[in-house]
Amino acid sequence: MSILLILLLVAAMGATAYVLVRGVIAMASGKDVTGQQQQDWMRKRILYQGVAIVLVVLILMVAGARGH
Repeated sequence: MSILLILLLVAAMGATAYVLVRGVIAMASGKDVTGQQQQDWMRKRILYQGVAIVLVVLILMVAGARGH
């Protein structure tokens, strides 16, 4: 179970990094005058960061349950 959670955490962290880089590239390109594309990338990054935080909490809960 914890191996699966760790793999999911790594995937969420990778997705967060990917979306962050894509957002920076989109911002640097300057093609999106309205900023809608940057907002979409920001929302995705926040979503993936939230998923990563939840996974960290779950991993800590599993580790704590094994310790008792």
